[in-house]
Amino acid sequence: MVDGFRAAVLASGSQPYGYMGKTGGAPTPFDAVDGHRLVGPQGSHPLAALSIPELIETTSDNLDGEITIKEPVRIGEALAGHLRVTARRDINARSAVFRLVGGLITESNRSHEDRDSNGNVTHSENWVQVGGKLFDELPFSQPMLPASLPAGQTFETDFLLPAPRLGPVTAHMGSAVLAWALEAKWDISMGGDERVAALVDVKQNIDYLRSGAVRLAEGSLYDAWQTPEGTIAVQPLPPALAGSEIEVTVNWPGAGGGRGARFELQADVDAPNKLSNVVLWSIAVDPQAFRGGQSFRVPIPADAPATLADQGVAVRYTLRALVDRAFRSDLALERALAVM
Repeated sequence: MVDGFRAAVLASGSQPYGYMGKTGGAPTPFDAVDGHRLVGPQGSHPLAALSIPELIETTSDNLDGEITIKEPVRIGEALAGHLRVTARRDINARSAVFRLVGGLITESNRSHEDRDSNGNVTHSENWVQVGGKLFDELPFSQPMLPASLPAGQTFETDFLLPAPRLGPVTAHMGSAVLAWALEAKWDISMGGDERVAALVDVKQNIDYLRSGAVRLAEGSLYDAWQTPEGTIAVQPLPPALAGSEIEVTVNWPGAGGGRGARFELQADVDAPNKLSNVVLWSIAVDPQAFRGGQSFRVPIPADAPATLADQGVAVRYTLRALVDRAFRSDLALERALAVM
């Protein structure tokens, strides 16, 4: 049993203690972490060792202040809060606006080879590096921000803005991150821009999820999923909430015998550095228990990202019953589960 989703990802690979001479990076305002922490040896997951709030650079050099956001923020709803900012020196910008910025930060596997004049490899190295891009930049004309701020002047304003209309949700997937930040940005001519930024934790909207707009594996939202071999039922009705417990009942008359059996909650992440069959929870059982119906209380990690498929990355969850048979392939009964 692991302590959470990110902990399970870290446990699935080697330790991410940096990599000599390499650095990673992420786009502003997700660039607060030193680049040496954004690399690791082959098989590691340096991104899983970092929380999303650590990635956010909240203020630039010449501004003090903060953006506070009223939660929850859900897809298609409102984003409300307050900005307070004080200039450390005179700020004279071409423009100043609020903008909502979406970033995709991912791990990728890198390699390098040195060859001699005959083409023979003399040195090779493999590592994991974190990089990213902005996939959305949404400016808002209201509320208006002053383009000029004399040194020592404080400006405050409340705001009510639209949350992302179609998502994606904010999600830490271990080897990839989808994140939103709200920033007040001063565009400085012939100089570095000034900004105050805050993480926006965009949650899934249950109505949007059940509308069919989110691509889900078949059966993810069913209470009971039945195959010719058996049934796996879930209560309460999915989607399961991160940080909650669900009751799962397995009825598998043809489970057969074996050396042992187990029931697991697993996660898969489609991203440049893929994660497959990450075990989030597991319990050993007698194979015969599946035949007559066996119930389990399955915890959903509090930091489990929502089921999603967006911006080229995806998260899927599977409930899986397995029977280990000697000298033969394992027997399996499984179903998809939506999490939010």
